[in-house]
Amino acid sequence: MKNKYHVLISDRAKRMLGEHIRFMAQVSKEAALEKKKRILDGIRSLEQMPERFPYLDEPYILPNKYHKMFIGNWYLVLFQIKDKTVFVDYILDCRKDYSWLAR
Repeated sequence: MKNKYHVLISDRAKRMLGEHIRFMAQVSKEAALEKKKRILDGIRSLEQMPERFPYLDEPYILPNKYHKMFIGNWYLVLFQIKDKTVFVDYILDCRKDYSWLAR
C-alpha cells in the first residue's frame, strides 16, 4: 500500500488501554474483548491517512500537537504524526476529566 504510516503505541497508552479493558471485564469479558478489538482496529487504521482526524482543540493543550480520534461513544485516542510515523500517546475514557494533560 502507498503512503503507509508506521504506528507506535506508547507504553502509557498501552497501560491506559489495559486499565479500561480490565475495568470493563469486571462486568463482561465479552464486551471487554470486543471493545479492545474495536480500539486496536481503530488505531491500526491510522496506517492510512492519519491526518484525516482533526487536531485536539483544548485551551490547556498546545495547538496542533495532538490529533484526536473518537472510538465508540467513550474512547478518545490522541496521537501525533511525525514524518511517516504515528505516535499514539493516550487512550482516554471521555467520561473522565483530563485537564491533568496540561501539566
